Amino acid sequence: MTQQPAGGTNLRTVTNAWASMASSFLHGATAANRAAVSAMFAPVDAASCEEEARAPAIPSLEYSRGDWEFDRSGDDAADLEVGDAVTFEKTITDEDVRLFASVSGDTNRLHLDEEFASGTRFGGRIAHGTLVSGLISAALARLPGVTVYLSQDLQFRAPVAIGDRVSARVEIVEDLGDGQFRLETVIRDEDDDAIVVDGEAVVLVDRMPDA
Repeated sequence: MTQQPAGGTNLRTVTNAWASMASSFLHGATAANRAAVSAMFAPVDAASCEEEARAPAIPSLEYSRGDWEFDRSGDDAADLEVGDAVTFEKTITDEDVRLFASVSGDTNRLHLDEEFASGTRFGGRIAHGTLVSGLISAALARLPGVTVYLSQDLQFRAPVAIGDRVSARVEIVEDLGDGQFRLETVIRDEDDDAIVVDGEAVVLVDRMPDA
């Protein structure tokens, strides 16, 4: 039997202890890294993100967003009558304006260039009138059933600044028969407490198709 030097046993013991400690540290670090990566890439909770797209409350709509609000007086297309109304509300953002300019081709500097717009009668950038009036269509889409736009008359009364909270209200004022209705359409700037657009629309409301 070969006798080991006294220092050999101590060295082996220290080496084994160091290896065990290093392995433990490596496993711990790996686990910590995995946990950190999981946290970084965990799905975002849509309910906690105001801007996150979410499932709509109305079957005829594709999706909604957390900062959009709406209210309506009835839930059945067959029961629509004079006095029924829908209100839709959202904030007009810089992103809205720039996307609308890109999609529509209306790149008027009044809507896109702050320095240019500051020299106009408005003193700054404003939203496109047709972007703002589009909120009427958003309100109509929230009538019960499937809404088909037939006509719209509009009067633009005041501008809407970027960042203003705006609401559109549509109210049935006449039943024209065969599923057609005439509606009063009003858009308000909630920040300025003022009517910015008003007019009338005629729509056709069909029942929801069978699933």
